[in-house]
Amino acid sequence: MEAANSTELAKLIRDRRAVKKGYTDKEVKEEDVRNLLDDAIWAPNHGMREPWRFIFVGEDKLPDFSKKVASTYPEERQQNREDYLNEPNAILVVVMEEPEASKQWEENFAATAAMIQNFWLLAWEKQLGICWKTNPHISDPKVKEVLGVGQNEKIVGFIHMGYFDEQPPAKDRISVDDKFTRYEG
Repeated sequence: MEAANSTELAKLIRDRRAVKKGYTDKEVKEEDVRNLLDDAIWAPNHGMREPWRFIFVGEDKLPDFSKKVASTYPEERQQNREDYLNEPNAILVVVMEEPEASKQWEENFAATAAMIQNFWLLAWEKQLGICWKTNPHISDPKVKEVLGVGQNEKIVGFIHMGYFDEQPPAKDRISVDDKFTRYEG
């Protein structure tokens, strides 16, 4: 389906992919991630709470990090999880403040998700592939402890990152016409 709006932004949105594998050896530098985040944090967020924070796991720390996170799984799954967590060149852990009020929690989660989308699009422009991972370990209290995540915080995801040579193929979307209705009152 051809884009209704052919702006550069529309093209970027449609071209963006989740890059899960096939990363090159090019290092994902902390400075580059910080620069992308400097723009990504301009996401809309209710009350200007800016409910996010970040933990960067660079290539040099990835083996230790992967081993510690994998150790929270049953023994028979640990090697698989360790290998999985060592696939990207770096990981960005996104953490969100968890207020008690459900309305504020939802607003914080929506803002954090919007910020992650901003980061994803900005990374894509730099040919930095990412994939937002929400595996069970993001809710494990032991993983929160390993990362120093507080009681009033939630790990929203592990953002796997790495440069790539081959762009993953596009996956079709369901037409807006199939998802759109009009209130008739």
